[in-house]
Amino acid sequence: MTRKPARMYRAIEGQIYTRREYMGGVPVCRVTQFDTGNLRAEFPWSLSLATEEAAQVRDVALESARVSAVRVLERTSPNEYHLKVRRFPHQILREHKMATGAGADRISDGMRRAFGKAVGHAVRAEIGAELLTVFTTESHLDDAKEALRKAAHKLPIPTRLRLKPPAAS
Repeated sequence: MTRKPARMYRAIEGQIYTRREYMGGVPVCRVTQFDTGNLRAEFPWSLSLATEEAAQVRDVALESARVSAVRVLERTSPNEYHLKVRRFPHQILREHKMATGAGADRISDGMRRAFGKAVGHAVRAEIGAELLTVFTTESHLDDAKEALRKAAHKLPIPTRLRLKPPAAS
């Protein structure tokens, strides 16, 4: 079955559902890496992608944003960044797969008392939640801004860049 559009899962509705042990057949989380780049170096500047609306972000959208940001950073500033995915997709998304076709209205009761099968994961992000953060040097700030700008196009909600200068010592 094809994947449903993101607009179906974007709104935050109902209770959070994260208990995997009570349901069988939960698909794996699609985010493959939460930390990429140079993990050993300390970078003074950090640039974050923060949400402007409260919404759910699917794990595939988060992974797509991460991949597009890493592609830009690897090309423009190799080994001069550390990209961190700040939120883990704990929320398990469910879908009630209804029967379709001729005569399906007689055997199906619609969505009445439907629980649904697990189809994916999502991040429940409130307003101002930071989804991705790039740590880098001052000379590569423009590259990090471009990478996060391209990553923001993959997310289903409006975002804003937050720049955190180095702490004065």
